[in-house]
Amino acid sequence: MASGRSPTKTGLANPLDRIVPPMPPEPYRLTALTEQPPGLRRAIHGYSTAGTWSRLARRVAEVGFEVGRSLPRDAWRRFRPGPPPLLRLEEGEDARPGAQSVALYVHYAASGRISEMVRRQVAELAAEGFAVVFITMAEAVPEADWQAMRGHAALLVQRRNFGLDFGAWRDLAPEAARRWPEAGELMLANDSVLGPISPMGPVIAALRDGGDGLFGMTESIQGGPHLQSYMLLARGDAAVGDMRRFLGAMRISHSKWLVVQRGELRFAGWMRGRGHRVAALFGYGRLAAAVLADHAERAQLAASHPLLRGLEGMAPEARAALLAEQPLNPTHHLWAALIRCLGFPFLKTELVRRNPGRLPGVEDWAALVPTEAPCPPMVIRDHLDGLKRPG
Repeated sequence: MASGRSPTKTGLANPLDRIVPPMPPEPYRLTALTEQPPGLRRAIHGYSTAGTWSRLARRVAEVGFEVGRSLPRDAWRRFRPGPPPLLRLEEGEDARPGAQSVALYVHYAASGRISEMVRRQVAELAAEGFAVVFITMAEAVPEADWQAMRGHAALLVQRRNFGLDFGAWRDLAPEAARRWPEAGELMLANDSVLGPISPMGPVIAALRDGGDGLFGMTESIQGGPHLQSYMLLARGDAAVGDMRRFLGAMRISHSKWLVVQRGELRFAGWMRGRGHRVAALFGYGRLAAAVLADHAERAQLAASHPLLRGLEGMAPEARAALLAEQPLNPTHHLWAALIRCLGFPFLKTELVRRNPGRLPGVEDWAALVPTEAPCPPMVIRDHLDGLKRPG
């Protein structure tokens, strides 16, 4: 189902020298979310991807400070809710009356800019049949950018920056239900990924092939199996209704850590507990198997993490066990393999901007983006420049 790609070069010392992503070894396909519980060691590792106790201690201190600072503000907000969260709501030019598919797309840039890349992401969703509710949490948006987005969206909203993407989805889900009461698909999306670097049509088709349920792009097993929340699709009246119920009942916080715990890490399990099928297009087990089957990918993986340096000398069964015991963030540590082996259409923005794990080769990300991509490197670089606060 993925689009055709040129063959890769082989025999190169640096895996990133394989400039063009290969054809995925098989069509895009959904795999069920892993059912095993995280366990204490794996839960700890979910917060310490460098594999060192010093990094874990630093992360615990950072989280403790952030949560401790946020809880009093959360309590005060419940006591005195403050002004309404929505600052501006305006009809888009692509109204889609009676739409069966709706996407809630969240945007934020410190500069306020709505980049060409973001417009292309929204346009891709609209081309796949979604009525797009564009939600920006920027303090101020250039009027020219706002008007340019109107051509792609059904509804444009400016919202106060509180509660991250889950807060925005929670606030706008009722409005989407009011405008499109018959919608049997509800997508949650945000601009935390760069691209797409390959066509989205086959990706959306593969998600829809799952029938009714909750479907995501990448599965992570850090802190327990879950779907990473940058793109989630609920299909069928029951799943859409439960997605709305989850969002409506979720306690939003000033703390990013608490929002992630209550939202992304809990949502998939909650939906499965309600009897829904939950699956990922790029399951962790499938990705790990693809990486371990390729010598060059194993070499890059071993260089990316202190606990994996002896990977090449292990037996195949031991390699697989190690990746299950020491789970990695698929969109960070396995970012290049996602693209090369499975045809993943995105790059994670945080990885390219900050590379928090100090992973090798990230600076060469553009080598994996075809010039004919829906969002070529120049469009992505312009978006990254627009994220910077002016001055």
